Order: sequence, then C-alpha cells, then structure tokens
Amino acid sequence: MSIDSLRRSARATVSGLPQGFWWLWLSTLVNRTGAFVLTFLSLYLTVELGHSAWFAGLVVALHGLGGVAGSPLGGMLTDRWGRRPTMVSMHLAAAACAAALAVVTSAWAIAAVVLLMGVAMQAVRPSINATIADMVPAHDVRRAYALNYWALNLGFAIASIGGGAAAFLGYRTLFVVDAVATTLCAVIVFLRLPETRPEAAVGRQGEPVAEQKVSMLTVLRDAPFRTLVLLNLLVCLVFTAPWIGLPLTMADQGLSPSSYGVVIAVNGIVIVGFQLLVNKLTDKRSPVLLLTLSALLFALGTGATALAGSPVAFAATVVVWTVGEMIHVPTNAAATARLAPEHARGRYQGVMGMSWAVAGFVAPIGAGAIVDGPGPDVLWAATTAIGVIAAVGYFTRLRKALSEEAGAEIEKGIEEETEKGSVPVVPVAQGPVPSTPVAEGVPAEGAAPSSVSA
Repeated sequence: MSIDSLRRSARATVSGLPQGFWWLWLSTLVNRTGAFVLTFLSLYLTVELGHSAWFAGLVVALHGLGGVAGSPLGGMLTDRWGRRPTMVSMHLAAAACAAALAVVTSAWAIAAVVLLMGVAMQAVRPSINATIADMVPAHDVRRAYALNYWALNLGFAIASIGGGAAAFLGYRTLFVVDAVATTLCAVIVFLRLPETRPEAAVGRQGEPVAEQKVSMLTVLRDAPFRTLVLLNLLVCLVFTAPWIGLPLTMADQGLSPSSYGVVIAVNGIVIVGFQLLVNKLTDKRSPVLLLTLSALLFALGTGATALAGSPVAFAATVVVWTVGEMIHVPTNAAATARLAPEHARGRYQGVMGMSWAVAGFVAPIGAGAIVDGPGPDVLWAATTAIGVIAAVGYFTRLRKALSEEAGAEIEKGIEEETEKGSVPVVPVAQGPVPSTPVAEGVPAEGAAPSSVSA
C-alpha cells in the first residue's frame, strides 16, 4: 500500500464527524497525556514511600474495585443529570484525587484516595460513550469509538514516555501534572462540548410524556444485552491476563524486566500506528463477525504465549491479541449503543463498563494465583479456552440481535408506531442537542479543532 493510499485512508477515517466529537476527542487526548498516577503508582508506593509490593498491588486492585462501583453510578448520572455535567464533575473529582496523592502520605489515606479515584475515572466513561452515540450518526458510531480509543492510547503513550523522562522531578510533581491535565480536560468539556442528552419525549399534542423508567435491573433483564455483557466479561478476562501473566512468564524463562518493557510497549505502538488502518479495513463489517474474530485473536495471541521462548516471539503474540483489542473495543461499544434505548444509553454503557472493571479486578488476582500454582502454561490454556468460548457465543447468540435486518426492523416499527401516535416521540440525536449555548469559536460542522490533525 503506497503512502498516498495510506494518507487517503486516514483522511477518510477522520472525515465527516460532527464538530462536538472532535472536542471530545481532544479532551480524551489531553486527559490521557497527563495520566501519570496509575503508570507510576506502584513505583511511588514501593520506592518512594517504602511500602511492600503486596500493599502496592492491593492499592492498584482498589482502583479497579472503585471502577466496579463507578461505572453504574456514572451511567445513572449520565441519564438523569446529563452527559456534560457528569463528565465535568467526574473529571474534576479525579483531578482532586490526583492532587491529593501528591499530599497524603498515610498508607490507608492513599488507599482511600485511589479507591475514590477509581470510582471517578470509571464513572466518566458511560457519559463519554453515550455522548458519542448521541452526536454521531449510527453508521459512523463504530468509527468514532475507534478514533476515541486511538486518542486514548496515543495520549497514554505520550504519558508513558514523558513521565519516564520527567520522573527526576519527583512522583508528586507527576501527580500534580496529572491533576492539571484532568482539570484542563474538564474545562474543554465545559466550554466546548454541548449537552447531547435526547430531549424529553412529547405526545402528539405537544405535552410531555413520561419515559419508561430504566433501572440497572431493567438493563440486566435485556437478554441480548445481558449476553453481550457476559461475553465481553470473558474477553476482558483474556485481555487483562497478559498484563500480569506475561511478565511472570517471561521472568520464569529467565528474561529480564527490560525485555518485558520492550515487549509490552509493542501493544501501544501497534495501536497508535495502525488503529486507523484497522478501522478502515473493518469499516461496515458485521459486528458479530468482528466480535467473533476479535475473540479468536485474543485466544490465539494469549495461547501462543505458552509456545514463545524469546522476546521476539513474545512480541509477536502481543501483536496478535493487540489487533483483537483494536477490533473489539470500538465494536463492543458500538454494539452497546445499538442495543440501548436512547434515554437509557448511560445506564447501558455503565453496565458494560462494569464488566471491564470486574475483569480488571478479578483477572490480575486469578492470573497471579494460576502462575504461582499450576504454572503459566495452564494460564494460557485457560485464556485460549475462554476466548474460543466467547467467539462461539458471539457467533451463535448475537447474530440476530446485532444483524442489520434487526436494526432496520426496529427503526421501521418505531416509525410505524409513531405515525399511529401510540408511542411517544423521542428525537434521535444525530448531532449535538445543546442545552446551553455553545461557546464562540467552535469550528464548522465536520471540522476538527486547530490542534487536532485531521
């Protein structure tokens, strides 16, 4: 593929999206560029404060546990309070926690702050995903999620490099920079991103119509979505396992920690370098096919880890499951948006986010226990089996729910019922629906902010 064709593909990938999306994209990039806390937290606790590795692991696990509570909380606030207020408040809460870490020294105070930070950081994600689903046309939603995920990884790569180079300033300084970046993210959202929550439903006479109440229990009773969440949980377990099992496996074979650092860096390099190309190749493909393929790539990549014996071989396995990651994350988010009613997008995204948080808490503990017990080969055999089970589940259980025909039938049924006046009319938010004036200087429709290369 020539340079010109790659340039055209990249331009096609980033073109045609609403203006509000690019401000959200920019806020994600800024937020992740300053994300130093989790990257350096374990080193801060052990090297700077002298705590044990066990305590450092516990604190990191508490961050994941906070996410289990934060995701449904954020989903509820997103639907009740609004996308924009939830994003601003949760970003500011996360910034306050990052700043607090630069001040507190008590072991349990640090643990409490990290727990609250996990709540705030996970609570903001349903509002971001719901906003993308609100403002981006349905046929572009998966592409938008892929671009936002690219910004997240690009920012994280910058943070990892910049944080390592600036570590001589001290860990507390890095935490303050994290707080400043997260606050700037909240400012961007407050000044540039309009509220996109769908307007209240009205009847034929123009009077307000009460929407059907949706609780977390209601969401879990949605059979197709419940299946999607459970299958995503399986994939997340497979995806999270290498972050604990891979360094232990490499160390068991006598490879140095620096070798692991190079190998795991391949994950970020591949995402930053090839996310746009992968998105172009998978655009308009069946979501069921993509989810099935991603699960198989996770199974193949993690399973092959048991056969690797050199840094190059381990890096090759990382490339395989990283491609699965690039396919799975935006496709799963788009499938969630597709199955969710408009007025409950936050709650649906919150429940889906909870599956990621649960895996982030359970998988490290399980992976460590398996490596210490039966051994690494058993861990990679288990991830292979779980990945294959997830692939079979996607292909057999969600083909109808996520098919194009099913989506068309739903839309047709809504239109017919609306014409009869038997159901309330809820506007489909294909673009931003401002509840507050948009600040002057917002770029024209489809354009990106001047600082974003499109």
